Amino acid sequence: MNSNFINRRQVLQGLAAASLPLSLVSCGKSQNADHASNQLIIGGLPVTCNLTLPVACTAKALGNKSLGAGQPRFEYQYSKYSGWPEIKESLMAGRIQAAYMLAPLVMDLADKKIPVKIVSLGHRSGAVIMVRTDSPYQHFKQLTGKRIAIPSRFAVDFLFLRKMLGQENMTPADIEIVEMAPPDMPAALYANAVDAYCTGEPFGAAAQRAGYARPLRMTRDEWRNYICCVLTVREELIHENPAMVQDLVNQILGTGQWLDEKQENRNKAVAIAAGKNFFNQDPNILQFVMENPTDRVTYGDLRMIRTEFEELMELSIAAGTLKHPIPYETYVNDTFAKNAKASVISL
Repeated sequence: MNSNFINRRQVLQGLAAASLPLSLVSCGKSQNADHASNQLIIGGLPVTCNLTLPVACTAKALGNKSLGAGQPRFEYQYSKYSGWPEIKESLMAGRIQAAYMLAPLVMDLADKKIPVKIVSLGHRSGAVIMVRTDSPYQHFKQLTGKRIAIPSRFAVDFLFLRKMLGQENMTPADIEIVEMAPPDMPAALYANAVDAYCTGEPFGAAAQRAGYARPLRMTRDEWRNYICCVLTVREELIHENPAMVQDLVNQILGTGQWLDEKQENRNKAVAIAAGKNFFNQDPNILQFVMENPTDRVTYGDLRMIRTEFEELMELSIAAGTLKHPIPYETYVNDTFAKNAKASVISL
C-alpha cells in the first residue's frame, strides 16, 4: 500500500493551505473548585461528524443552571484539536479523558493496551468523494489511475474508498493515494493537485458550495450504516466516575435525537457549532451540510451494534490498518449505551 501513497508536502507545495487553530474553550465551567471531579474535558475536531459534542456541551451548561441545590451536576468542556494524531496523543497521555475518535484507531489503541473504550457512536454517514465540477468523472471507475486524497490510513473514509474500489473490481493499486489533512483538500482539488478526495464534512460541502466541486459518491447512498467518529473514554474515568460517563452518553444520545427531530434544531446546532468557542467555521458551510441533502449526516440512530463494529474491524484488517482481529470487548464498553436514557435537549 505504501508504494501507492505520495507525500502530502509534495502535493501541496506552494499551496496556501488553511490550518485550524488548537484551542480549549469552556462550556459551563464551574467557579467552585469542589466541583472539579465532575468536570470533564472532551476532545474533538471541527467536523460535522462531531456535531453532537458542542451541542451536548451547550445544552448541559444550560440545564445545569436550573438544577437545585444538592442535585448531581456534571460539567463538560470542549477542546478543539486540529487532527486525530493530536487527540490520540492527548488521550494516550491522559491529558484528556474523553474524546471523539476514529473507531479503527480506538481498536488499535485498545489492542496495544492503551486503557480506552468506545461508549457511544457520534453520528451516521457523513463522508463524500468529491471531484471537480468540470471534471469528466461520472462513474467511480473513471478514477482509475487518478490521484485521490484521504485523511489517514486509519480514517473510515479510506475504508469507504476501498469499498467503492471493491464494487468496481478495483484495488488501491489502480489509483494513486495521498494522505492529506481534510482542511487542505478543497484547495488541492481547486489547484488540480488531486483529482478527487474522500473525507468527512464539512470539507466536501466547502468546495461544493463554492461551486468548483461536486460529490461523486456519498456514504448516504453507498453505506447507510457508516460510522466513523465514536465517543471514547479512558477506563479510569469509567471506574472512577461511571455516573459521569452515563450522563455524558445520555446527553450525546439525546442530542442526536434532537438533531434529527426537525430542521429548526439543526439550524440552532449550526449557530452553536460555528461559533468561536467551538468549530469557529463559516455557518453557511455547516448549514449547507445540514440541508444538501438533509440526511448527508445523521445523528438519531446511535445504537452500538456489535456486527457493525466487527464489519469495520474486518475492513480495517483487509486494508492493513489493523494486523489481526480484536475482540469486541477489548475496545467497547456498551454498558452505558444499553442503560442510556436520552437526555431532553432544551435549546
